[in-house]
Amino acid sequence: MQEDFYRISRLPPYVFAEVNKMKAAARAVGRDIIDFGMGNPDSQPPQHVIEKLRETLKDPKVHRYSLSRGIQGLRKAQAGYYSRRFGVELDPESEIVVTIGSKEGLANLAQAITGPDDRFIVPNPSYPIHVWGFVIAGAEVVSIPNSTGEDFCAALKAVLEDGKRKPVALVVNYPCNPTAQSASLEFYERVIDICRHYQIYVLSDLAYCELYYNGNPPPSILQVKGAKDIAVEFTTISKTYSMAGWRIGFAAGNKTLISALTKIKSYLDYGTFLPIQVAAAAALNGPQDYVTNLRAMYKERRDILADGLKDAGWNVTVPDASMFLWAALPDAYKNIGCLEFSKLLLQHADVAVAPGIGFGDGGEGYVRIALVENKYRIRQAVRNIKHFLTSDPQKQIHKLEKAG
Repeated sequence: MQEDFYRISRLPPYVFAEVNKMKAAARAVGRDIIDFGMGNPDSQPPQHVIEKLRETLKDPKVHRYSLSRGIQGLRKAQAGYYSRRFGVELDPESEIVVTIGSKEGLANLAQAITGPDDRFIVPNPSYPIHVWGFVIAGAEVVSIPNSTGEDFCAALKAVLEDGKRKPVALVVNYPCNPTAQSASLEFYERVIDICRHYQIYVLSDLAYCELYYNGNPPPSILQVKGAKDIAVEFTTISKTYSMAGWRIGFAAGNKTLISALTKIKSYLDYGTFLPIQVAAAAALNGPQDYVTNLRAMYKERRDILADGLKDAGWNVTVPDASMFLWAALPDAYKNIGCLEFSKLLLQHADVAVAPGIGFGDGGEGYVRIALVENKYRIRQAVRNIKHFLTSDPQKQIHKLEKAG
């Protein structure tokens, strides 16, 4: 009986598994682990959204199958959001589809548009589904440096002119998970110009566009003139309204790609539970003071963490957006790599972070720290980390090597 399945065999060992195993073992013996590893919001969604869910649940008709592309009211709500926020007009019937979170949307679009020997361009490091969604679909993924500078454009054009099979699409993700970089509208204009010239699609992941801290809202790639001719963009209510478990996302933009995603979803799912979709529409259509307050909360957490780590001797970069710090390893620990450093933090500081290598080899030398603990827990984590960093690093490294 076959045990070596083709698509599963293309997936590498799960990089985060070692840290997760250590985290579970520590908690099993009663240790209080402060977990910055996963970008899993800890806040409650807006109260009016919860009330709308409760209200809708009382209707006996809502417990049947829904629509795989999402109910019309939710697609209209998303179109309204794009119009208000970005000045982009979208047709809810042909340019928007509701997804079961942006991750599902990206993975299913990969299945819809990938053929034998197809190539896709993905920045490195990147959120895992940006790579592995296409690998699972059978494609070849070509990496370019993850940046928003001229080196990105130069690397992109080098791939497009390498004489091999022309890629189907480029993936971009800004504000970025994991690096927290932001992109300007000028950058998107350059990307669209290049991809239009070479006739490839652009797939934009804009999940963190409402978590910004410098007063400059991140743009949408669909704001670029003519972008809808070649681009589709994924967004989600997960981070904006602390509704990650509700699994509501969207794809919007190019009609051909939206049609392809809509068709494949019609074979694979019946959409998210209808009351959740109704409540999600209430989030988009209702008052937005919740988002303003959430943004202020994450900014406060970012500042407490960044200032505390700098005081501890860890000179981290302070991001302008997203819910992450992307931190280069302290100098004394650069030689051991990010996975081993993550283990040391867990063992000696009771703090869990995500090793950067889990986001691609371009993430080596970094860890991703998610702002998903309250400010009191963050301060405790900073104290723990400071104690760890001011101890003898060689002694800690020796202990790790001995344990391994």
